[in-house]
Amino acid sequence: MTDDFTRQRTRTAIVTGGAGGIGAATAGRLAGDGFAVGVVDRREEDCAATVDAITASGGRATGVGADVADEAAVTGAVARIAAALGPPTVLVNNAGFAHRSALVDTATEQWDAVLGVNLRGAFFATRAVVPHMTEAGWGRVVNVSSVSAAGDAGRIGYASAKAGLIGFTKTLALELGPHGITANALAPGFVVSAMTRESARRLGLDFEEYRSRAERAVPVGRVGQPEDVAHAASFLVSDGAGFVSGQVLHVAGGPVG
Repeated sequence: MTDDFTRQRTRTAIVTGGAGGIGAATAGRLAGDGFAVGVVDRREEDCAATVDAITASGGRATGVGADVADEAAVTGAVARIAAALGPPTVLVNNAGFAHRSALVDTATEQWDAVLGVNLRGAFFATRAVVPHMTEAGWGRVVNVSSVSAAGDAGRIGYASAKAGLIGFTKTLALELGPHGITANALAPGFVVSAMTRESARRLGLDFEEYRSRAERAVPVGRVGQPEDVAHAASFLVSDGAGFVSGQVLHVAGGPVG
């Protein structure tokens, strides 16, 4: 037990999209679990609140600005985090955004932007981090997908990207398992976040009304909070989850599909 604890204290995790919402909650939870945390978001200054919260609680963290859809930026971000905190062996690919539009209303640029952040970004980050995991003989990749992967009318790019992440995850599990690395996906349902607030705004709904409608459809009788997803991520990156790989864990308050 002591050896495992000491070993975990030296591990570094990277969380993309870590400036707020699910990403910030996950970064904070992993720091509480003993990981040093590299917080990545589009602008470095946006990472400050997450980093400050971690360091104020006695943890180690650093923030790095990078557009995850930019290969060179991601490679540089991983290198900076490794230099500051140590080689990363945990990666949470959380960065993402949605554009609400149906197929016929979606411009090519919008499609490319959504897939660029949600799917291309996960590819770049994972490819940059995996050599550190392979060298350590241990690693955890968690990709934040969505219940939208099963189909989401009006958000075709987002649904396609999140479905792609599931195939990406399962393939990683097959390829990386022999190196002591697991890969799993989280599929959150309705989670209170900037994204769901923006969805309400675009639909012309008061957020509390939008939230109330969602609650009525959730078996546990409430919508999700970022911390709900963070708790699930904490399990998947733990030593205890070493025999769990290639799975999709729905964090949605009830069965999905």
